[in-house]
Amino acid sequence: MIITGKYPQLRLRRNRYHQWSRKLITENNLSVNDLIMPIFIIDGKKKKIPVKTMPGVFRYSLDKLNSVVQSAIHLGIPMVALFPYTKGSLKNPLGTESLNPNNLVCRACKQIKKKFKNKIGIMCDVALDPYTSHGHDGVFLKGDVDNDETVKILSEQALIQASAGCDVLAPSDMMDGRIGVIRKTLDKNGFKHVQIISYAVKFASNYYGPFRDAVGSKNLLKGDKQTYQMDFKNSDEALREVTLDIKEGADMIIVKPGLPYLDIIQKIKNKYKIPVIAYQVSGEYSMICNSIEKKILNQEAIIETLISFKRAGANAIITYFADKIAKNLK
Repeated sequence: MIITGKYPQLRLRRNRYHQWSRKLITENNLSVNDLIMPIFIIDGKKKKIPVKTMPGVFRYSLDKLNSVVQSAIHLGIPMVALFPYTKGSLKNPLGTESLNPNNLVCRACKQIKKKFKNKIGIMCDVALDPYTSHGHDGVFLKGDVDNDETVKILSEQALIQASAGCDVLAPSDMMDGRIGVIRKTLDKNGFKHVQIISYAVKFASNYYGPFRDAVGSKNLLKGDKQTYQMDFKNSDEALREVTLDIKEGADMIIVKPGLPYLDIIQKIKNKYKIPVIAYQVSGEYSMICNSIEKKILNQEAIIETLISFKRAGANAIITYFADKIAKNLK
């Protein structure tokens, strides 16, 4: 069919016709500066153990940690996030290993700071699930996770991690009031410079399975976490959580998971103008790996996904793809 008549004067394709023109009008970009690299650590020596549920991800013993961090620094990644695989013999109902100043995370922090000083930031979760024998983020009293008793332990854990050299504390437990208590504890003990990135919006999600496998809590978890993690059907509740954590002293906000909650990221950014971190969780990572060619990771597909976080308003992204795409981004 022949179309007659005049075309509109404005043709949006003109701006897309040349690569240089597309560069000029790009609204969102991804750089190495946007990446936070998770690292799983494990006790022992000469260990580099693959996480079966997460292709290309490993648990490293501390004698191999420096080379991993050195690589992240060389790539220009601003921060690493440490996650421990705790031996079963060290776990108990109260998660007391979290308060051991010489636990795996604390030793890793001290080692990184001694070797690299402030060349890279260190982020550590403040939570009990890597240390409890029941796999929950808090202590059980009368058949449920007790909020206030858990917060007492978390504030001690935060102080111990800060003392070990952790730069950024990330409470991921979803207990009420813990940001305020941790902030006061840090300030009182001379750690006013230590940042708090709150997992203010952490949903009771089905995307956490591979991570729980990586830290060794998957088969231990009794029941679910729906009494403290958020209902994924809610968004107004997310804004209420963020409001409270900002008032209590949170420096940044994490939304976890990331990809299914781009609308939440956008709402938080538009309303509060606070730095927002998207967590591309283990389930998202594994699905992307399994949906593209297994031999060669599709860099463009990964970047497309990560750009969606930036487009929604995220300042940075915690992603297991960080080291895999940083070289190309740099």
